[in-house]
Amino acid sequence: MNFDKLKEIILKNNSFVITAHVNPDPDAIGSEMAFYKFLKKLNKDVHVINHSPTPYNLAFLDENNVIEKFDPATHSGIMENSDVLIALDLNHPSRIVSMKESFEKSKAYKICMDHHTDPADFVDLALIDPSYSATGEIIYDMIEDTQLAELDYEIAVQIYTAIMTDTGAFKYDRTTPKVHMIAARLLELGVRPEYVFDEIYDQSRLSRIRLLGESISSLKLDESGQIAYQVITQELLDKTQALESEVDGFVNYCLMIEGVKIGLLFFELKDGVKISFRSKGKIPVNKLAAEFGGGGHVNASGTRLFGGKLEDYVADVVSAAKKYLNMEENDDI
Repeated sequence: MNFDKLKEIILKNNSFVITAHVNPDPDAIGSEMAFYKFLKKLNKDVHVINHSPTPYNLAFLDENNVIEKFDPATHSGIMENSDVLIALDLNHPSRIVSMKESFEKSKAYKICMDHHTDPADFVDLALIDPSYSATGEIIYDMIEDTQLAELDYEIAVQIYTAIMTDTGAFKYDRTTPKVHMIAARLLELGVRPEYVFDEIYDQSRLSRIRLLGESISSLKLDESGQIAYQVITQELLDKTQALESEVDGFVNYCLMIEGVKIGLLFFELKDGVKISFRSKGKIPVNKLAAEFGGGGHVNASGTRLFGGKLEDYVADVVSAAKKYLNMEENDDI
């Protein structure tokens, strides 16, 4: 990936706004904070603004509460008057939800850095490559390539978090030799894997564990035994007093079942349904997600649907998933 244009934009401008997708995951928050700390080393004026609040298990990445929750009255003007807007870990403007209008209206130079497939054309500079394990890996390459600021522990822990989580703790197929070499470099800068893992995965609230138990107990298999799916309703969320962000990662339990090739999670939102898709091997659930207006990676994708009934979505998606069971990434569907 060539960062020459990005380097030029950074050097020529002073004020920046960084944002990431709705319900940010560790790659989103880690990438934002790494870029923020990088720009601050260059004495830039930087705001990090998100549609969603930061999940509590990622608060350790933002100890000084840098990240702001979007408020149109406060932040629309900031976005309008900034020199550069940077969207990280997303490639469609709809993924920033309430910020979309302000983002699109702003006359600022717009940049997108991401590693997902099927990007929309909505920015001036798109640095997008699905071969990367995480957006955090792109940020690492950018820092190393531009040589504008030194990579230190504070940035390293952000990038390590981004890469470690988006590779499934280094178990997904995008875990390349390069990824391990980057991780080694970050450890040399002082990152402690046990600390990062504990903060993200081992500090769950009781409500999340209760919700996980309810979700797993209601898990179903299709008649083939190769598709597993969970359904989480707002009623279940209320029963366990869990937060929407605490559902993150639940879909992966579907793939822990012997013989299961496709895992699905249907999550009833207040204004629609969020569906998470996971698969093993080269079964392209990104193509399945695309049938329902979504997208993502071959083995991990998602979509959001509005209107309609939850039970209808479940039946339709499970039915559509069946034809993918024996499909590989390059097969025609």
